[in-house]
Amino acid sequence: MASLALPSLNSLPISRLHSQKAPSLNSSIPSISTSRHPCIVAPHRFQSGVIRMQAGQEDFELKQVRDMAAAKKRWDAMIREGKVKILTPKEAGYAIQLSNKPLLDVRPSSEREKAWVKGSSWLPVFEVDDKFDVGTVSRKVSTFMMGGWWSGVPTLSYNSQFLSKVEEKFPKDAELIVACQKGLRSLAACEILCNAGYKNLFWVQGGLEAAEEEDLAREGSQPLKFAGIGGLSEFLGWTDQQRTQAAREGWGYRLLYSARLVGVFVVADALFIGAQQVGRYLQDMRSH
Repeated sequence: MASLALPSLNSLPISRLHSQKAPSLNSSIPSISTSRHPCIVAPHRFQSGVIRMQAGQEDFELKQVRDMAAAKKRWDAMIREGKVKILTPKEAGYAIQLSNKPLLDVRPSSEREKAWVKGSSWLPVFEVDDKFDVGTVSRKVSTFMMGGWWSGVPTLSYNSQFLSKVEEKFPKDAELIVACQKGLRSLAACEILCNAGYKNLFWVQGGLEAAEEEDLAREGSQPLKFAGIGGLSEFLGWTDQQRTQAAREGWGYRLLYSARLVGVFVVADALFIGAQQVGRYLQDMRSH
């Protein structure tokens, strides 16, 4: 959830705590006379711009932390007051089979396309952000640098059509089982639906990641547990889900990912040697 920003809706009292503005750093940069040295105005402005971008990114991340802390307090109260009932993945499976309750899958497409519960309805509350404006690119870079390269977690944005799509498909008195991958985004979805008048909401605790294979009827190419992993950690088999799987399947599974790790080192070493050779070649060219 590090890359999520909760929506601000008229019907959804999600807190928007304003982070304190970072102190101005311009005063620490020496003043330069542009009348005598006009050629160095651009570097000065560039440096100031970089500093302002860094300060703005820190404010954004701090605001996300505060928003999430406030959201968790509301979600705890929502469950404590009985507005949303808790189901384990196994209980959700029984409810679907025996009572024909619909399951609302609110995961983004990056997780849904890997595995999904058979017969579930897919309406993402947050979706993969594929825009390339300045703000989005900044968030994408921040997400990648803060661990996205390792975990494979993409940058997500709130789906403004989520509530209207749910209202088109389900009446307000419907008994809805709401699930995501880990259980946090589904709580955000439950809050939106609860504030919109839905009274019979069930939350899958721990998300689909907590489901065993026998708990829910699954479709897709991977187990539900694996739908939320990605990045370099998935490639090397260093996620908790893959380690558990390796313990069950034995050495064959482990050897596969050990070979991948060796391959990564071999490629990195080859790139390093290649870079050295190119450097020496360029140096020789300059010397001649």
